[in-house]
Amino acid sequence: MSKKPRISIPSAVRKYVFERNNYQCQSCGKREEESSLTIDHIIPLARGGSNDISNLQTLCFTCNCQKTDNIDDRFRRYFT
Repeated sequence: MSKKPRISIPSAVRKYVFERNNYQCQSCGKREEESSLTIDHIIPLARGGSNDISNLQTLCFTCNCQKTDNIDDRFRRYFT
């Protein structure tokens, strides 16, 4: 499985993903006011994930650091 190149996520795409996810961490539920939110690849690039908008989610900084390059079990049935 080859790793996809990391690209800079355009601000319009970031805004869309934040709005789609209601400015809320998709793992722990924290909102933007409670935590610093990041954009994360559901299927990590290192595991063959794509830069497609459907593979992006909102995670708080803490959950993103804990996830590293793993696939979240809640999404495993859809993507593996």
